[in-house]
Amino acid sequence: MAKIAKLDDIVSLCKRRGFIFQSSEIYGGLASCYDYGPLGVELKNNVKRAWWKSVVQMRDDVVGVDCSILMHPMVWKSSGHADKFADLIAECKKCNTRTRVDHLKEEAPGQAQEHTEHVAIEMAITKARDLSNKVCPACGAVGQFTEPMPFKLMFETRMGANVDDSMTVQLRPETAQGIFANFRNVLDTTRVKIPFGIAQIGKSFRNEVTTKAFIFRTREFEQAELEFFCEPGTDEQWFEHWKEARFNWYLGLGLHKENLRFREHDPDELAHYAKGCVDVEYKFPFGSGDWQELEGIANRTDYDLRQHQRGIRTLNKWFENNRELNGIELAAEDEDYAKGPLSYFDDEKKQRYIPYVIEPSAGIDRSTLAFLVDAYDEEEVRGEKRNLLRFHPSLAPVKVGVFPLVKKEGMPEVARKIYDDLKRCFNCFYDEKSAVGRRYRRQDEAGTPFCVTVDGQTLQDNTVTVRERDSMDQVRVSTDQLLGYLRDKLEV
Repeated sequence: MAKIAKLDDIVSLCKRRGFIFQSSEIYGGLASCYDYGPLGVELKNNVKRAWWKSVVQMRDDVVGVDCSILMHPMVWKSSGHADKFADLIAECKKCNTRTRVDHLKEEAPGQAQEHTEHVAIEMAITKARDLSNKVCPACGAVGQFTEPMPFKLMFETRMGANVDDSMTVQLRPETAQGIFANFRNVLDTTRVKIPFGIAQIGKSFRNEVTTKAFIFRTREFEQAELEFFCEPGTDEQWFEHWKEARFNWYLGLGLHKENLRFREHDPDELAHYAKGCVDVEYKFPFGSGDWQELEGIANRTDYDLRQHQRGIRTLNKWFENNRELNGIELAAEDEDYAKGPLSYFDDEKKQRYIPYVIEPSAGIDRSTLAFLVDAYDEEEVRGEKRNLLRFHPSLAPVKVGVFPLVKKEGMPEVARKIYDDLKRCFNCFYDEKSAVGRRYRRQDEAGTPFCVTVDGQTLQDNTVTVRERDSMDQVRVSTDQLLGYLRDKLEV
């Protein structure tokens, strides 16, 4: 199997086949922003559906929500984002380029590992930072950096038409806080009992200092997050459960095991809320191949719910401060915090406590990129190069291509009838342009698992040719058995 070594091949295929385009391309594009084309949106939606099916639909202990992107400013004060969500950056004195400190690499061989977790800025500033051997990625200067400084990552806007009534709000940098803010609502309106989870897929926004590698890191992205609430003392057990479940999800959808690994976070890189954290990493084709985060699984303890209880008690201060976050501190924690409004009462054990939280958080765009990279293959067939995407059937944007062999003798009419019947069950594509071999190649490159061809024999015995993408094997199948045959193969 001839696997690619460069990301450029993926970017080229995505543009050529309508997976992903540069945003606002007709105006020269907008950096780090991308649009998903006809095939790309199907692939991305299939990734989301697969995640939702695995995490929500196939479990009895998880429910879903869809929370607003705009949230009350006190949400971000309580969570720590308003004061702590920043990157440590340094500016090159020679070319004035700003770069994240944790992205700077050494002059000598043995490059620094990039970590994508954003930590409390006051913690980062206190760390010893020797930049004397770091290289500017823009101009190549060595050791020519200013002292590290914080750069806030949240986008801000004003909400409200009238000046007196408007207030500053932030575009959410993560989806998790909407779940924590709705913890009590879910408890009161469903029959869930701890242990249980609340899941969400949605857009997030971060004014990243450094974007890179196509859709790997952008300023607008989509997350799939689960907050799994459990009894204190059982958190480590559930942490291991979700590590295994999430790793196996990627394997089950076709990612090669040799391209996946776990990376445990060192104590000094843990987020301020985390008891423990592990990344599921994929070996992306950046340069010679770099291990990068696909998904983080964190033990958030009871931090978030406790903080939001403090935030609730701080609301009056916010009003008194003209609805501004600057200049106010969160109220001290109630001595009886375990009985607060975001606590949980265990009917069986007759005790009340603040639940611990295990959080698997996956980047949908990163996952989509990983599936594209892993599925891509090149091979030589009868002296010609064949590009194909070996997608798992559940991820393939188009499940079945339907072709008439030629545009005559009634074949297009029969093919159209088959296409109309199949598209009730699968996303199908009809094509009658150019030679059938070229049509096969187009569908191979789009990742379509099966192609159905109507030919002269179809008109005689009501059988069609079904061609399989990976092996290129062809079989004859009766038209009245075709749907069942494809269902079995596609596992629908």
